Amino acid sequence: MPVYQLSEEHYAFPAPENATQDGLVAIGGDLEPERLLNAYINGIFPWYEGDTIMWWSPDPRLVVFPREAKFSKSLRQTVKKKPFEIRFDTAFEDVIRCCADSPRAGQEGGTWITDEMIEAYTALHNFGFAHSVEAWHNGKLAGGLYGLAIGKVFFGESMFHKMTDASKVCFYHLVQFLIENMYNIIDAQQDTPHLRTLGGRLLKRNDFLGIINDGLKGDLRAGKWSPTSEFVKKNP
Repeated sequence: MPVYQLSEEHYAFPAPENATQDGLVAIGGDLEPERLLNAYINGIFPWYEGDTIMWWSPDPRLVVFPREAKFSKSLRQTVKKKPFEIRFDTAFEDVIRCCADSPRAGQEGGTWITDEMIEAYTALHNFGFAHSVEAWHNGKLAGGLYGLAIGKVFFGESMFHKMTDASKVCFYHLVQFLIENMYNIIDAQQDTPHLRTLGGRLLKRNDFLGIINDGLKGDLRAGKWSPTSEFVKKNP
């Protein structure tokens, strides 16, 4: 099956249903904010292969429904001990760069997060669509995660840790924030054993697209995340 070549002049994507068997929707284009937002709104995300941008919509898709998220007893105990100061959106670029430098199974140094991606997602952060959750310890960044929040959908991208459980604690607080603010779903993109342990499950592409379409109706909710002190006190 031929793969759609994106135009640099137009930001439209082919229907995800026309993806190849492994989920490839299109190649090429760029990472302009308008194109990226249009991709996510249509259930598509970018991934570099060499110098080429490749756009994906897997079927099935791993997701986490916030109220179905699972946390081990030991992690809940760690959260209660509050070993980290949790912040939102105070060091987005630092978080994404740490994710890029974090070793990944099957790849060297997380190289899929290129300088171009860092620049593009930082721009989306400045527009109020990309967000970070950060774990700080003694004034240093110990772990974190980032992703896009559009409407009532959070599109997870990557996480890292420099201290044990730091990224898991960030995910715990992300989930509590999403529940508090009535988000519908977390798009986890890739099916991994780790995400399965956190409550991830597979959805057919059409079911996933239906849920995000519902979640993207109305206010797109752009803006900086700033949880209140009451939120921190209530969680866990």
